[in-house]
Amino acid sequence: MVTDTKRKELGEFLQALRQRGTPEEFGFPAGARRRTQGLRREEVAQLASISATWYTWIEQGRDVNISADALLRLSKALKLSRTERTYLFDMADRRDPQAHNNEADSAPETLIKILDSITIPAYILGKTWNVLGYNAPAQTLFNEWFSQNLEKPKQDAPPNLLRLVFTQPNAKSFIANWEARSKRLVAEFRADCRSRLEEPELKSLVAELTQASAEFELFWKQHDVLERQGGLREFNHATLGLLTYQQITVRPVEQEQLKLVLLQPNMQVN
Repeated sequence: MVTDTKRKELGEFLQALRQRGTPEEFGFPAGARRRTQGLRREEVAQLASISATWYTWIEQGRDVNISADALLRLSKALKLSRTERTYLFDMADRRDPQAHNNEADSAPETLIKILDSITIPAYILGKTWNVLGYNAPAQTLFNEWFSQNLEKPKQDAPPNLLRLVFTQPNAKSFIANWEARSKRLVAEFRADCRSRLEEPELKSLVAELTQASAEFELFWKQHDVLERQGGLREFNHATLGLLTYQQITVRPVEQEQLKLVLLQPNMQVN
């Protein structure tokens, strides 16, 4: 429900956006007799293909129902940045249907380079949990189970954390308490992708894993949802034995679809 405070904030936000630019930027003549700084309300309405009266009511903070489609047109008309667009939809209490369309499943070079300066195992997950980068300690930890699948991925099957957990032959022996951990991963994945369930890439991945793993199919159908959390992680390494870590997951501010996963050792590896 849109509160009075949100309606007021939305109206003032749109007014500020309208007044910050110049008419020329939006294809209108400046004119010598303009009394309004920036765009007129009628001009914004024209650009967004909505009623001028209705747009005025929005700026006035009236209790009007604003559709996601109208918000899309407004964000395009006012040339909003990603952050501004997110704020617009939040103030209107609407979900942006195109929020994830332009999110590339790749990590910026600066973030990849940061991995090399991290001394504990660290890796980056993309929006469907493709592994986009990892450092030397992570390669040592995950060894063949991890690195071979990253260095030589199939052309039609990018390296993906869920594929590694549910389709690799030695996953159940490598991950301590595999059943509980894998079940939680599916619940975290469903929660993380809750606004992208109709995306073709995600639907394809879920269909593939459902076909390949009876356990994944069972866990996915249970519809459990959990936020991704840190905590104890244990691995049965082929040569180093049982390794114990505390996991921390962080999200870059400008690439919130990415996750930087850090594994802090609980004991010194000899």
